[in-house]
Amino acid sequence: MQRIELAQVISQLREELDTARRAGQDEDLRFELGPVELELMVAVDRQAGPDAKVRFWVIELGASGKVASQATQRIKLILDPRESGQKDRRPLIAGDERPGER
Repeated sequence: MQRIELAQVISQLREELDTARRAGQDEDLRFELGPVELELMVAVDRQAGPDAKVRFWVIELGASGKVASQATQRIKLILDPRESGQKDRRPLIAGDERPGER
């Protein structure tokens, strides 16, 4: 079982969505990016001491797919991506909006 930090998963997702957006800029068919739902299996670690932190690790299952159920939780994240400076508009996966397009 490998553990990946939750922040790393979200960062990689952001990178993949941006790559898809840039790759489709000149395409005729484009998609508005709506909410992105992730359902993940996570382990939670809590460190003791004055600088105590809680860390969420996304679990990558191996071929056996077995994980101790008491050590993991399922979480669901709903992310609503927006382009920087465009709070009221969702990004398009391919290019700029054309007149009459929605």
